[in-house]
Amino acid sequence: MPRAVSNSSPLIHLSAIGRLHLLQQFSSVCIPPAVWREVVEEGGNRPGTGEVRRAREEGWLSVVEPGNTALVHLLEQDLHPGEAESIALAVELKPDILLLDETEARRIAGLYDLPVTGIIGLLLQAKAEGQVVSMREEMDRLRGEGGFWIHDALYRRILTVTGEE
Repeated sequence: MPRAVSNSSPLIHLSAIGRLHLLQQFSSVCIPPAVWREVVEEGGNRPGTGEVRRAREEGWLSVVEPGNTALVHLLEQDLHPGEAESIALAVELKPDILLLDETEARRIAGLYDLPVTGIIGLLLQAKAEGQVVSMREEMDRLRGEGGFWIHDALYRRILTVTGEE
């Protein structure tokens, strides 16, 4: 089974639509301490707080400190702490996938040749595997309940690709 490193956005938004369990397809999901702090310790009543805590207690999600603090500090010049630590951790662990949604973080991850996907990619895979019936419904829930921004052109393209348009 593949291994994943995740930033906060996939955890928060998948939790908001009740789909965090999709990450259990990975043999392990690692997050850096900055992501844990953002999602759990500072999350308040936001989606993901309880779900991520439970995932760690169940053992399929773990918190791992990136060792290369120089790289973390370099990345923090352009990225939020969670994004910087996630990329640094992925450089070290060489996971099968790095879960990121933010454009700039994805661009920088590409400079390190890290394989990246986001929420939409995870949902497309789940649809292909029969775990999701309608991408339209999932994306509408992401936009509404999850507060997740999806560009209209991408929204339409996903519907076309999945035969829902």
